[in-house]
Amino acid sequence: MKKVTIVGSGKYGSMTALRVAEYDLVDQVVMTDIVEGLPQGLALDMNQSRYVESFSSKIVGTNNYEDTSESEVVVITAGLPRKPGMTRMDLLEVNANIVTDVTKNILKHSESPIIIVVTNPLDQMTSLVSQVSGLPKNKVIGQAGVLDSSRFAYFISEKLGVDMKKIEALTLGSHGETMVPVPSQCKVSGEPLGDLISEDEISELVQKTSDGGAEIVGLLKTGSAYFAPSSAAAIMVKSIISNSNDVMPACSWVNGEYGINDVFLGVPTMLGSNGVTKVVELELNDNELNALKSASNAVKSKVEELNSILSQ
Repeated sequence: MKKVTIVGSGKYGSMTALRVAEYDLVDQVVMTDIVEGLPQGLALDMNQSRYVESFSSKIVGTNNYEDTSESEVVVITAGLPRKPGMTRMDLLEVNANIVTDVTKNILKHSESPIIIVVTNPLDQMTSLVSQVSGLPKNKVIGQAGVLDSSRFAYFISEKLGVDMKKIEALTLGSHGETMVPVPSQCKVSGEPLGDLISEDEISELVQKTSDGGAEIVGLLKTGSAYFAPSSAAAIMVKSIISNSNDVMPACSWVNGEYGINDVFLGVPTMLGSNGVTKVVELELNDNELNALKSASNAVKSKVEELNSILSQ
């Protein structure tokens, strides 16, 4: 039986479960949550849409990790969401405890799953899952770059008034302040982005992308983004389950690529049935490469901060 588990049945988790189920690539999508009745009720509602939407994947809601047994892919969405004025780093200690507990419980029932982390602060939480799980590095991946690239594409589309389907966008690096835009790899109707708008205009779009999640949090007042994030997580699951080896930006273990070592970082990643098939090295210009290296140093510092908190 092909099974995918989503940990956390909030808006992000439940929407991810539904999107994965609608791809119709697995027998079962399991949603687990600590709130009794929440995953069960959502699963019942979703299952009642299967006839209309024409998909066979069954959705199971549970409060018991035993129901996640033998999952091929696990997506961890559990954690405290950001509130207005809260930075990703404010979430560090509380979410570290949650993610540690989740990881241990998952591994009690699934021997060697591929784990996709979406809990913030993303880069540190991905590193934490790797440390706690002891899984091979290719089996732990963070979701950030797909979301950031999609947000970047949206702002490019709005700026130029161009159909989204004609845009190629890419962001790398860290999820947050050290996100690295890659204008050299961004195109609109096949034309380089830099030929269409100025560097200042590109920088403005980059800033909007970096602030994209915080802007949504501010507008919603309670809660955070989940439509675009769930799309990003689900497309990663799809590439893994279908073994399509699609290349997309993801927080993956980098060990020598781009001259960077020993860090989980947003890089172009080929995703297949074993998780990370390989980190793809694109031809970046000097500014982009330097920014990526700076992002890697920033992530390493934040991971050290995380480790110091956990050792107390």
